[in-house]
Amino acid sequence: MLSRRSVRIKIIQLLYSMDRDSELTFKEVQLKYKSSIDDSYNLFLFAVYNLERIISMCNADEKHRKSKHLPGDYDKAFTNKLYNNPIINNVSENEGLQKKFKTLGFTEIQNDDFYKKIYDAFSKTEAYKEYILTPEEESTQHLDILLEFFRFCRKSEYFEETLDDKYPCWIDDKSLIIGVIKKYLKVLESNPEEYLAYYPDTETTDEFGVTLLNTVHKHDASLMTKIEAVLKNWDSERLAIIDTIILKLSLCEMLHFPTIPAKVTINEYVEISKSYSTDKSKEFINGVLDKLMKDLSDEGEIKKTGRGLVD
Repeated sequence: MLSRRSVRIKIIQLLYSMDRDSELTFKEVQLKYKSSIDDSYNLFLFAVYNLERIISMCNADEKHRKSKHLPGDYDKAFTNKLYNNPIINNVSENEGLQKKFKTLGFTEIQNDDFYKKIYDAFSKTEAYKEYILTPEEESTQHLDILLEFFRFCRKSEYFEETLDDKYPCWIDDKSLIIGVIKKYLKVLESNPEEYLAYYPDTETTDEFGVTLLNTVHKHDASLMTKIEAVLKNWDSERLAIIDTIILKLSLCEMLHFPTIPAKVTINEYVEISKSYSTDKSKEFINGVLDKLMKDLSDEGEIKKTGRGLVD
């Protein structure tokens, strides 16, 4: 589920925390890294839980419409099929998934007011009304409306606030979670246990992530020495902390990860700097890393193998 870019961002944030908090030990940072991986997966589950709970509001909506003294044609046609369909049934009736929700404490969160506000707003959309009035002849109707519903939720401040309150990593993992949930909804009807497949793979989180975190910490001093060597007329002590961390991680990958092309590493960290550093950082980081790559390649210190050749 997690990409290498996501892992890089998590490590940048942890190293920044360590720089800001002198009492934070590297061992604690290692534990926080492991916890952050779990948080990303649990955030995915929490998003799914919230979607199910919001959708369940249609049950009360149906009950209300059927109890009207003078129901209109739409009230008479209305059913709770947004909740009572094969796709959502594989969430609401999945014992393993529901147990996971309970274990993680999701069921103790009382957000019914938020859920109702989101559902009520969505229930007024033309897409939802059309779905209610369309005979259930094609199973794709359920998937289409659920994807539309998810798009609607992503624009809701209530939905955003709910996820961010419990998992602050929502801000960083948002695009990742959105992509995963789309995939999940598309296969959920045929594979109720698909949620298990989205736990981050060890190749990304351990073989790459843990190794990167440990290696950059181990070689911190030597990495900084090499960086300072190319910072002519620049006071390294005045470098933005995030920029320094990004440069160290980039250089660490170039030197100690032989299968990752140096240019790929540079592009990745330059992209990350656009969101996590200053406006001028992109050009600065790109320039410093490009210089480091050329100098260290000429000196034979950057050695790549296979598809990771520098050139």
